[in-house]
Amino acid sequence: MSLLAGVDTRTPTPPAPDSFAARFADELDDFFRTRPEVDAARELAEEVRALVLAGGKRIRPAFAWWGWRAAGGEVRGDTSEAVVRALVALELLQCCALVHDDVMDRSATRRGRPAVHESFAARHRRSRWSGSARRFGDSTAVLVGDLALAWADDALVTAGLPADALQRAWRPWQRMRTEMMAGQHLDLLATAGRDESLEGALRVAALKTAAYTVERPLHLGAALAGAPADVVECLRVFGRDVGVAFQLRDDLIGMFGDPAVTGKPVGEDLREGKRTPLMAIAIARATAAGDHRAARTLLRCLNGVTVTDGTVAAVRELLVDHGAVEAVEEHIEALAASGLAALDRAAVDEVARTHLRQLAAKAVRRRD
Repeated sequence: MSLLAGVDTRTPTPPAPDSFAARFADELDDFFRTRPEVDAARELAEEVRALVLAGGKRIRPAFAWWGWRAAGGEVRGDTSEAVVRALVALELLQCCALVHDDVMDRSATRRGRPAVHESFAARHRRSRWSGSARRFGDSTAVLVGDLALAWADDALVTAGLPADALQRAWRPWQRMRTEMMAGQHLDLLATAGRDESLEGALRVAALKTAAYTVERPLHLGAALAGAPADVVECLRVFGRDVGVAFQLRDDLIGMFGDPAVTGKPVGEDLREGKRTPLMAIAIARATAAGDHRAARTLLRCLNGVTVTDGTVAAVRELLVDHGAVEAVEEHIEALAASGLAALDRAAVDEVARTHLRQLAAKAVRRRD
């Protein structure tokens, strides 16, 4: 029986006016409404605004908020309001990561719309401008991501946090930004270097996704509240395990999800040659079983062969037949169990603990 079986993961009802979700949405709107206008950067700013407000699960600020609450942070008051404002930085950091990631991966879509680099490349072609449309699109997208990153710092330092709280939060914020870049670099190296190992794939997942999706947002929130070192460590272990499980779920969704729900085509990671734990397990199991034809098929998909819809369907069948899907599901459950055990060891607010358990369940059971 799943350790998450007793956790309510149903889609919540619309938030009450004083809930974190509603307050955070208001702060996002306020942030963009109060940005100083720079004529030359207006198009870049609009792209950042459109992508951030287009949707998303808001999982990073939610984990940070409940990290704050877990460590004794107040629900209301001036500092609480400043914390909600500061967490806008996490969505802007995510925007930077998505835009740059789409350029590197040559992804055509994001959240059901053309990726930023594709949108600007299309504009270049329509306008019949000189030079390379692709280069123009890529270059402009890099600037959009850079602007989002600059604004992320702005959001944190101008939120009105007490000086001591900002000082405590600055170290996890610095680490999170660096780890995000390092994880992306490892992802590029794994693809270029043809690293099919499970160890390598899990290392990328830990740095590229887990650190800046769950672990560091929790650390950031707890630091803002002045949490002691033992509480921070428990929350980080919880966040690291749940964050990797989140990425493993993402890998499964990427191969078996509904494009109408995810906003991305099925098999995109496969087409990009991504070394995911799902593929690493499948290759290892096919090889161990002596099914060298299946192993070669999987390896060719990662190493440059053109991947068609038919290829994706065939690979999906191999992933199931060789037990890779089942193995990943088991790994998700194991990570959830170890993460929840770490959370249970933490001396934190009980209401916050309950909410963190629910967030973890939704993160690892999601379908989009």
